Amino acid sequence: MKSLADEWKHIRGSKWIIIIFAAPLIAAVFFGLMFSQNQLSETPVVVVDEDHSSYSRQLIEEINASQYMKVTNVFPNRLSPDTLLANEKAVAVIFLPDGLEQRKDKGLPSSIGIWMDNTMPSSLSGIRPAIQEIITTENMTLAVSRLTQTGMDIESAKALVSPLSQVQRMLYNPNSSYIGTMVIGFVNIIILMLTTGAAGAIAPRLRQEGKLLSAGTSPFLLWIRALPYVILSTCSSLLSYGMLKQVGNMRFEAAPYIFIVPLLLYTMALCMLAMLLGYSVRNVSRIGARMSLILYPSFLLTGIQLTPLAFPTFFQVTAWAMPMNWLNRMIRGMAFRHGELTFYSVELGACILIIGLASLGIGLFLRRESQVPTSTLEAKAV
Repeated sequence: MKSLADEWKHIRGSKWIIIIFAAPLIAAVFFGLMFSQNQLSETPVVVVDEDHSSYSRQLIEEINASQYMKVTNVFPNRLSPDTLLANEKAVAVIFLPDGLEQRKDKGLPSSIGIWMDNTMPSSLSGIRPAIQEIITTENMTLAVSRLTQTGMDIESAKALVSPLSQVQRMLYNPNSSYIGTMVIGFVNIIILMLTTGAAGAIAPRLRQEGKLLSAGTSPFLLWIRALPYVILSTCSSLLSYGMLKQVGNMRFEAAPYIFIVPLLLYTMALCMLAMLLGYSVRNVSRIGARMSLILYPSFLLTGIQLTPLAFPTFFQVTAWAMPMNWLNRMIRGMAFRHGELTFYSVELGACILIIGLASLGIGLFLRRESQVPTSTLEAKAV
């Protein structure tokens, strides 16, 4: 208990307790507002209409009526896509060829050209299915119309032209919102940076103060000192998620009093891993470089910007050592899919395993350092 009181005293004397709450909340408000309307519902497109017919104008109206596209300009003659897409006033060019209506009346096929600017792939996410939907609907309408002219009834014509129809539902994140992916990932990374920086500096700081081995070599002493950081970081995470829910309408279905269990285990695993990696640092000012071993893999490999399934097996396995990998799984499962706590025994067990292995490593380091003469330690510190 003396170690716990001493660590609380250290935290109260620093600005960390203010930063751990202020920084994530500011990030949650900023990014929550920034990405609250992240869905690009009307992507700007331009149309080159060489047909100049009533049918081409009808197609342009259908394109503009789509919830995913907005026709910003119509050009009567063919222009280079490089010219039309140069200033990012549009991200796609739709080309309607000459003779489109005549070929349609004769029952001949036509090709509609589409040039898309793929320098920012996210801006095209709605264009592809929208254009495909328009073309499919138009083809079915024309085919049904021709079949009914031969005497076939409408229902039979529809069954012949389109015997199968597709019904799909986007679950858990129907609007493809960034709030539940990138934004919550940014907030978690900020909390990770602050938590690992503080927890990783515990052993080097105690060594410089001459307190590291004063109470024995049990890792439980450092384990106790990590508790204030675990509690404060967990509270900060819950407040930040609540802010994202209010500001950015983030989906969060898990009850806070239940989700606090995985959060506590995750934060404890994070602190113990940071303490293990930072133990051998002799100068507290260098702890940030050592914590990058947690920061960068957590940002790249644990599903913040890209699903881990897109990585080769080696990198997926590497991410298992990162506590944030298991936190992201529990957030997606419990908070977004409303899964029960018992469904995620593997993720919870992984955090407990990290805590155990990190504690074992810290204990071995403490035991080895206790056997080194004090003069040798002082010489290394210098």
